[in-house]
Amino acid sequence: MRPLIVALLGSLIAWQSAAAQYPTRPITIVVAIGAGGTADATARALAEPLSRALGQPVIVENKPGADGAIAAETVRNSPPDGYTLLLGQATSLVGVPLTRKHPPYDPIRDFTPLSFIGRFTICLFAHPDVPAETLADLIHYARANPGKLSYATSSITEAIIGAQLARSAAISMVRVPYKGPNSVLPDLLTGRLQLAFMAAASGIAHVRSGQLRVLATLLPQRSPAFSDVPTTVEAGFANATLAAWFGLFGPAKLPQEIVERLSSEINLALQLPEVRTQLERLVVEPKGSTPEGLLTFLKEDVERWRRAVQESGIELQ
Repeated sequence: MRPLIVALLGSLIAWQSAAAQYPTRPITIVVAIGAGGTADATARALAEPLSRALGQPVIVENKPGADGAIAAETVRNSPPDGYTLLLGQATSLVGVPLTRKHPPYDPIRDFTPLSFIGRFTICLFAHPDVPAETLADLIHYARANPGKLSYATSSITEAIIGAQLARSAAISMVRVPYKGPNSVLPDLLTGRLQLAFMAAASGIAHVRSGQLRVLATLLPQRSPAFSDVPTTVEAGFANATLAAWFGLFGPAKLPQEIVERLSSEINLALQLPEVRTQLERLVVEPKGSTPEGLLTFLKEDVERWRRAVQESGIELQ
């Protein structure tokens, strides 16, 4: 028994020493979206200042697929040593477990919160041929033409929002699922699709050029990028909205010393003017937090999602 105790104590001392010296090698931030998307650009905006602060390269690794489950499972199954982190977001971290009959992971139990990164805006974009300038116009047209409008979604978040809106407004539209916003845009711009729920950054340039319209934003308050566009809440559809957000997480049981170091550096990076400028260009509202603050928010968001899934009537996969 005594040799076993000595061995365990030795392992504990070595583990504590490694945490105290952290980091000694490159750190990877795993992102659930392919290169070029809002999540990817957000991670890359943070990677450089974190690399300078931590004295080690911070690498962004894209692992798209399965609504973000592949990326989340990669981090969940990684050693709790602070070298593999997740840019978590509502779809991958909360939406996937709550819309699967057999959840692949638990958002609370299987991850260590580090810091909130910020909210971002999801918009309802329309091709100019759609005879609607507002969400009210769209609903009026959809009621008169059931099943004639198609809308794209590229995540479970957008699918639930679309289902909630259709159910609340008593309209019938055809949902067309896509793997990502980059594959949605060509079909929306050419008019093969009439509507799409996408992150604001994906379509903002095309709105400015007149190639697309924004009919509604899906945050409780108006987006600074589209201050003249009403929210779904203002339009009378308060349930057709889910918080879109980013946060950084590690695997479960991450040592407290590493949690505190990473959380501190992330929050400092979010205060840098160049980082804030990059995130605001992506229509991401920069906002850090303590690990405890992110955990509280995550628990609340799980309950919001639970209600949204029930109200939308969407079938579990």
